Amino acid sequence: MIFNHKIIEKNAAIMTVCILITVAIGGLVEVLPLFTIESTIEKVKGVRPYSPLELAGRNIYIREGCYNCHSQQIRPFRDEVERYGHYSLAAESMYDHPFQWGSKRTGPDLARVGGKYSNNWHVLHMINPRDVVPESIMPGYPFMAERDLDMDNAADHLTALTYTGVPYTEEMIAEAQADLLAQADPDADWDGLLARYPKAVVGDFDGDPTRLTELDALIAYMQMLGTLVDFTQYQPEDLVQ
Repeated sequence: MIFNHKIIEKNAAIMTVCILITVAIGGLVEVLPLFTIESTIEKVKGVRPYSPLELAGRNIYIREGCYNCHSQQIRPFRDEVERYGHYSLAAESMYDHPFQWGSKRTGPDLARVGGKYSNNWHVLHMINPRDVVPESIMPGYPFMAERDLDMDNAADHLTALTYTGVPYTEEMIAEAQADLLAQADPDADWDGLLARYPKAVVGDFDGDPTRLTELDALIAYMQMLGTLVDFTQYQPEDLVQ
């Protein structure tokens, strides 16, 4: 046995072949079972695709590089769940392309920021962060309140995402542009929108109901983060050791 081992160690070609065989076997053991199950992510009640306005806000969030300073991943440690809330579930990001999990936190984690602050707080924070958080080093984004939202192809966005597995229905796609406008319109009929996107936050977001701006979209996105799953039935401290 020892002699055979020496042969392998002294011959680079044999060693390479043995390594490749070992890695191949290990890889097959890990990968093959994934083809026998429908999904590796356990579905959680309440998780749904983004509404067109939330999706537009998420696109802006990524465009401006917000993910560089704010993760959306609460780890299963006591100090994390006590500060931010229940630890993140994979299912909460199952419709994210790309997902916003990460390890960088120049600012706080935003996985559960939805509903934590008022729309007006978010407006002030985006225009000049130090008006509400004096110690903040975040740059301001006042131009978002001045820019009209450019998403005339909302239906195309939803259609493209269906190819990645996001379960947008034909009705959602057909009503995409109407839903985009209705969510930020305080005088709109929201019944259809809320039926398609439960728990969507509706109404004016940026303080100017006469326009649909990038700030409307961004706040709509942030106000739903972490709100879809009902964690009141869980006690995080019971799940974290």
